[in-house]
Amino acid sequence: MEQAKIVDFMSRATAYDPAPEAVDRIETHASFVFLAGDFAYKLKRAVRLPFLDFSTLEKRREACLNELRLNTRTAPQLYLEVVPIVLTGDGTLRLRGPGEPVDWVLVMRRFEQEDLYDRMAGEGRLKLDSMQQLASEVAALHGAADRTLTSTQGVAPLEAIISEHEDVLEAAPDDVLAPASADDLVRRTRSAMGELRSLLKRRANTGFVRHCHGDLHLGNIVEIKGAPVLFDALEFDDSLATIDVLYDLAFLLMDLGKRRLDAHANAVLNSYLDQSETANLIGLAALPLFLSLRAVIRAKVALLRGAQASPEEATKSRDEARVLFALAGRFLVPRAPQLVAVGGLSGSGKSTIARTMAHEIGAFPGAVIVRSDVERKRLFGVDLHATLPQSAYTPDVSELVYALCRKRARFALEGGRSVIVDAVHATAAEREAIAALTGECGVPFKGLWLDLPADLLTARVANRVGDVSDATPSVVRQQLSYDLGPMAFERIDTSGPVLDVARRCLKCIHDTCP
Repeated sequence: MEQAKIVDFMSRATAYDPAPEAVDRIETHASFVFLAGDFAYKLKRAVRLPFLDFSTLEKRREACLNELRLNTRTAPQLYLEVVPIVLTGDGTLRLRGPGEPVDWVLVMRRFEQEDLYDRMAGEGRLKLDSMQQLASEVAALHGAADRTLTSTQGVAPLEAIISEHEDVLEAAPDDVLAPASADDLVRRTRSAMGELRSLLKRRANTGFVRHCHGDLHLGNIVEIKGAPVLFDALEFDDSLATIDVLYDLAFLLMDLGKRRLDAHANAVLNSYLDQSETANLIGLAALPLFLSLRAVIRAKVALLRGAQASPEEATKSRDEARVLFALAGRFLVPRAPQLVAVGGLSGSGKSTIARTMAHEIGAFPGAVIVRSDVERKRLFGVDLHATLPQSAYTPDVSELVYALCRKRARFALEGGRSVIVDAVHATAAEREAIAALTGECGVPFKGLWLDLPADLLTARVANRVGDVSDATPSVVRQQLSYDLGPMAFERIDTSGPVLDVARRCLKCIHDTCP
C-alpha cells in the first residue's frame, strides 16, 4: 500500500479510539508524528537514505521495536508500545485489531511541544541552572550503557562518517559552503583524525565506547515535571549509536554552541566530567573533532529537510546548514590551553567566579573546572552533596586532594583544554605546586586570590544551600587565622557584583594569557 494513504488515514481523527478533537502532524526526514489526544503516534517514512533504510515493512517494524527498547532506558514514562496499522477484510484501514499489517507505529505519551529544550532555547527559556541535572541524566545513561572493548569501533565508524561527510561537502551548494571552505574543512578533519587515531583506539579498549543515545541534540530533550528527559535515541542502526561517550555528549554541546549558549554548554561539560572517570579527561583532545563532525551531521540533516520542504522552509534549512558548516570549521581551529588557579578562603566566591568565567577561557565550550571540594568527595566515594566527617579534612588528606586536583588538571591540559583549578590554596607551597604544573605542561598560568572581608565570608557560607562545599562559619573563622605566606597570586576584591568581579578576573587572565 502507498504510504501516502496511511499518512492520510492517521491524519484523521476517526483513526483513533476515542477520537480526538484534532490531529496535529509533525514531519521529519525520517518519520511522521501524529499528535492525537493524550498520545503521539510515530510512523517511519518508507524511505532509504544514505544513513538509514526504512524502505520495507519489516525494517520499519524492527526500527519501531528497537526505538521502544532503547528509549525505555531514559524515558519509560513516554514510550508505551508498538502497534500495527492493519487492512481489514472490507478494505479499510484500522489502528490495531485483526487484519493484515500494512505499517507499524510507535505509541508514545504526548508532551507539550513548548517543553522541548530546543523550543525553550530558541525562546530564551532554557535555564542555566538546569544544565547540571541534564548532565546527570547523560552521565547516568553513559554509566549504564553496554560497552565494547573492540578498538576498531573507536575508529572505523568515524572513518566512515568522515568519508560520507566528504561526499556531502563536495555536493553542498556553493552558496551554502564555498568550495575552498569545503576543502579546508576536509583537510582539517582528516588531519585531526590522523592525530587522534591511537587515542580513539585506546579509549575503545578501555571502555569509553558504549551504546549511547546517538542523537543527543536539544530537540530530543523535553522537560517533564521540572526535569530533563532524554528521548528519541538513534534506533535505525545500533552501530551508529555505539560510540565514544564524548562523541555522544558533543552533539548536545554543539547544539548549545550553535545557539550561542556557551555558558550552558560549559556547565554541561563540567557537570558531566564531575561525574565521570578522571581518565575521561584525556579524551577531551578529541572534542574539537567530535564537535565538528556533529555540526556537519546536523548540516546534512538540514539540507535533507530542505529538499523535502516548501521554498520558504528550504531557504531556512539552507541558512541553518550554512551556519553549521561554518561552525564545523571553527571547531577545528586550534587554541592553546592555559591554566588558571583561583584561590581564596571559603565564601570568597571561588566556585561562583570560576563557573561564571569558564566559558570565556580557551576553546569552546571553555575551561574545565577542577574543584577541590568535588575531588575530596570523589576520593571518599560519596555523593557530591554528602557531608564528610572532620577526618576527611586532615592535612594529609588535603595534601592528597590537592595532588588529585593537579593530576586532573594535567589530564585536561594534555587533552588540549584550558583549566581552572578552584581550591583554597591557603599555603605558599600549594600555590607554588599548581604554578609549577604550567612549566611541566608548557602552558601559560595565572593565579588569582579572591579577597573578601571576614563578615561577608561568614555570611556567604552561612547562607549556602545545596553547595558541594562542607565549609561552615566556624571553618571560615579558622581559615582567617591562617598565615598565607608570600602571595604571588594576583589579589581580586570580590565584594562587588559577580559579573563585575568575573570581568576583572578575565582581564587579568587575558592580560597574562592573551
